[in-house]
Amino acid sequence: MSTEHQRILPDGERRSLPLNGHVGFDSLPDQLVNKAVSKGFDFNILCVGETGIGKSTLMDCLFQKSFDDKPTTHKLPNVSLNSSTYTLKEGTVTLRLTLIDSMGFGDQIGRADSHAPIVDYIDEQFEKYLQEELKIQRDLYSFHDTRVHLCLYFLPPTGHSLKSIDLACMKELMQKVNVVPIIAKSDTIGKADLTKFKNRIMEEVLENGVDIYSFPTDDQPVAELNAKMNKLVPFAVVGSRESVEVNKKMVRARCYPWGTVEVENEGHCDFVKLREMVLRENMEDLREKTHSAHYERYRRAKLAEMGFAQRDETDQPVRLSELIEKRRHQHLQQMQAREDEMRQMFVNKVKDKEAELKQSEQDLHVKFENLKRTHAEEKRKLEDRRRILEEEMNKFNKHKAETQAAQAQAARDMAQGNSVGSPGSPKSGKRKK
Repeated sequence: MSTEHQRILPDGERRSLPLNGHVGFDSLPDQLVNKAVSKGFDFNILCVGETGIGKSTLMDCLFQKSFDDKPTTHKLPNVSLNSSTYTLKEGTVTLRLTLIDSMGFGDQIGRADSHAPIVDYIDEQFEKYLQEELKIQRDLYSFHDTRVHLCLYFLPPTGHSLKSIDLACMKELMQKVNVVPIIAKSDTIGKADLTKFKNRIMEEVLENGVDIYSFPTDDQPVAELNAKMNKLVPFAVVGSRESVEVNKKMVRARCYPWGTVEVENEGHCDFVKLREMVLRENMEDLREKTHSAHYERYRRAKLAEMGFAQRDETDQPVRLSELIEKRRHQHLQQMQAREDEMRQMFVNKVKDKEAELKQSEQDLHVKFENLKRTHAEEKRKLEDRRRILEEEMNKFNKHKAETQAAQAQAARDMAQGNSVGSPGSPKSGKRKK
């Protein structure tokens, strides 16, 4: 076998160089396939929809496996996400599947920010991958990629129009993840109404600028099929965990008094089309678009926020080492400016405190002088009062002494008068004569 190699000449012309014999680089695709198969694949699906709309049941049907899940109540105060990772194997291919369920979505009274926890979760997974990329010793080969590759947005089969919460949420998610809307429990609505409902959904999606995932039509083997399936979005699906015997074959189905709805019957719902488009035909495109579009958008925004740029002020390519050194210099300048600012702030606070203490000292000195004068005045008053009391006491004692002396004199006089007037006394005898 002979091959040809094209060489570009300086004048721009191309010249074909024949290669004699088999070279062997045509086995490169097989090498890539073998390496990828030995490593395994990561695929992560985010299910967004109201509680009880059938998210877990549909996942069981998609992968023909009963996953462990717990029933969710309608009384959750906020929207929360629960992720579970499973290792599936089909043939020689190993798939590490992560299912993320949005619990409590649409159950709150205030539902304006119901999408916020979902967007935060997607950004967290992007951040984990970015941190691994920025490590000096990174290991992306064995790194568990948790970035969300597909968001199945479950719409209730109302038959009318989209709710405002659905439009707002899909508009926020379209820049973060591949969004594929599906109509859950489509067996509860008639075929004519279902067709009208699909058309109305797509009209509202286009009118509100919601960019949902479109199956690629640039790959020739699946271009025609994908173009046809793009016209069927949103897929109307039915899920069931029950197996029913139909035509001597056990199939997943839902039984009603009026008949049986088979999950994998294309005449009953679009479940098979959804599975073919997502898992069989376009799984790698979902993974590739997540990496090259959604994650790349997040990475650029994050690096730009950190100060990294692709070109400098003169429109010249920037080397990473120069950029890091420049950022380091800017950071040191900012730290120095911050340190000077903190030092000046400390000095100002010390001055303010010194002025405050000085003013307090002056206030205390004035208060002390006032207390001192008050104390001296009170002492003077007490001294005057004591002097007055001493004078009054001296007068009282003098008066008391005079009174006692007068009483004593009166007593002596009275005693003498009694002794002169008694019967045995000479004076009394003379008076009798």
